[in-house]
Amino acid sequence: MNTILEMLDIHKTFPGVAALDGVSFELRKGEVHVLLGENGAGKSTLMKILSGAYQKTSGRILLDGSEVEIRNPKHAQELGISTIYQEFNLVGHLSAAENIFLGREPYSIPGVLDRKANNRSAAEILRGLGARFDARSRVKELGMAEQQIVEVAKAISLRARILIMDEPTSALTEHEIQELFARIRSLRQAGVSVVYISHRLEEIFEIGDRVTVLRDGKRIGTHSIAEVTRPDLIRLMVARELTQMFPKERAPIGEEALRVERLNRRGVLKDITFSLRRGEVLGIAGLLGSGRTALARALFGVDKLDSGTVYIKGKPRAISSPRSAVKLGIGFLTEDRKTQGLVLILALKENVCLPSLERFSRFGVVIGKDEDAAAQNYVKQLRIKTAGIEQKVMFLSGGNQQKVVLGKWLCSRADIFIFDEPTRGIDVGAKAEIYQLINQLTAAGVAIIMISSELPEILGMSDRILVMHGGEIKGEFAASSTTQEDLLHCALS
Repeated sequence: MNTILEMLDIHKTFPGVAALDGVSFELRKGEVHVLLGENGAGKSTLMKILSGAYQKTSGRILLDGSEVEIRNPKHAQELGISTIYQEFNLVGHLSAAENIFLGREPYSIPGVLDRKANNRSAAEILRGLGARFDARSRVKELGMAEQQIVEVAKAISLRARILIMDEPTSALTEHEIQELFARIRSLRQAGVSVVYISHRLEEIFEIGDRVTVLRDGKRIGTHSIAEVTRPDLIRLMVARELTQMFPKERAPIGEEALRVERLNRRGVLKDITFSLRRGEVLGIAGLLGSGRTALARALFGVDKLDSGTVYIKGKPRAISSPRSAVKLGIGFLTEDRKTQGLVLILALKENVCLPSLERFSRFGVVIGKDEDAAAQNYVKQLRIKTAGIEQKVMFLSGGNQQKVVLGKWLCSRADIFIFDEPTRGIDVGAKAEIYQLINQLTAAGVAIIMISSELPEILGMSDRILVMHGGEIKGEFAASSTTQEDLLHCALS
């Protein structure tokens, strides 16, 4: 294959931090090159330099053998480099066609948009990607997989030769993942080169040609996918053996912490009944749209229930808002930490202490030293990698952001946790740390509901498992005697 891109001896420094230390990366025409590493390893920084979002401190970038200086994202697009981020860059109230050609719309005469031509061109691209929705559909009415097709179509409309895909399967079902892989293979056959970033190691062996591993801002190595194994990649990423992927430790099961009876929300939840005991991890499985997250939101008081009863420690409780849920000792790790779990522009300490401000206040004034001490405690306990408790969380890696969310609910002294996709978008090392934290919590008598799209995770870390479909609980399983096939069969029934 011909080399289309070379990034040579790339350095990038931020105040007090060397994010990239002499990293080199090569991309060939028509290949899927996986970029792998723990959160904070430098993957995002390297790709932001390639996409023009960051300027390198030093090093060289060659496209087709000629050196280039990528000035900004627009310049990167002009060079044929396009990025599909984990959080889509789409305008919800506009149609798919309008999003695809946003800023590059065709005009029949100056000042008059040619909507027919716009829709026709978009429809042609979408058809080539196997899309089954109308180009005139509003993006906000499309599912996650369909929105991703719009992002890919936008890249194709820009005549992208290099496509960067950042965690593209994080919100997709298994069927949708296979459809995405089919599109990636088509792009590869058309000569498009793909840089594929993912923490799901099983995907790498299915879609990748080569893999480059970064660790602590350095390139550890580049290998053909056929030459490495999963344990090899984990060892390269974390510089240690993770002998057990799901280190579940059984805790003594105590008294009932939570019980719900016949919860209903019109069109979303139907007759939900279950109990949760102290020291227990209750896994909830199901396909996207099955009602898993809707149940979590209702239990935390985000969405109003039409009927049903929630019992906390044996007493019926009205959970009318997140504030009331927090007072009852419930903590909720949302599936989207950036938009729902954190205030990105605030400091780490402010995020950690946010639900607990009453405890850190006297006569309405926050006692700074108490807040600082609490934040320092959770930085140490959770091993959060940060420049300090005053650092804004927007500058932390995904795994460390997730730890800040965990710290927030630990600080609130919650004893019932709802974890919705607790390890989405974080690396294997950070996952192992979160699993160990789950063990520590259950050993201390905390009750946990864990929602996950990753069936091995549900089976590996749960005591019992509920399977949802269409807003209903379709089955209950003991994790120790259940298979992935059992759960999938129930989820599809």
